[in-house]
Amino acid sequence: MTSTTAGDTHPPARRRSALTVLIVFLVSLAPVVAAVVFYLNPQWWPRDGSNYGALIEPQRDLPGPGQLPLATLDGQPYDLRQLRGKWLLMTADGGACPDSCARKLFIIRNTHASQGKNVDRVARVWFITDDAPVPSKVLDAYVGTVMVRARPEQLAAFLLEAGADPATASGALAGPMWLVDPLGHLMLRFPPDADPVKVRSDLSKLIYNSRIG
Repeated sequence: MTSTTAGDTHPPARRRSALTVLIVFLVSLAPVVAAVVFYLNPQWWPRDGSNYGALIEPQRDLPGPGQLPLATLDGQPYDLRQLRGKWLLMTADGGACPDSCARKLFIIRNTHASQGKNVDRVARVWFITDDAPVPSKVLDAYVGTVMVRARPEQLAAFLLEAGADPATASGALAGPMWLVDPLGHLMLRFPPDADPVKVRSDLSKLIYNSRIG
């Protein structure tokens, strides 16, 4: 009869245990890797019209201060990249904020607030495209919105399609709203007079299905 020693059996057992741990780790990591790869390759996103906002192609990354100098309302420089890691709802308009501007701010505020337990995964940004003072009633109504001033021709290079006329940048910027994903990619553009229910639905679906941000 052939005897089996402890030294003969323990190494294979340890190898099997290590292999099991490795498999569990890889299975756990796979969804995160898949999510990142998916967001980095918009050509793989479905084209069945399930999203309301228009996909931005090619994607553009959040610009730094060298490309897009921003200033807070009290004149301090602001780096938009500090908001990476969150979904960003963004709009642009003049400081006087007419009714059309207030409607956009209302939509992004309510879309943000509607995310329930995911509310901390979202931030909202208003790019003010001139030097006009912001009315107190707007400041009070939209507390929590990041309000920064930007030159429209510089902002247009980030938000609008290539070849947009800098001379008409302010008007072109005043219509849509935009969504940036947590990796810092400009992702969706919502039309002027957007349907607030559909904007909220797009963001809710993205947050629900995302493992990032």
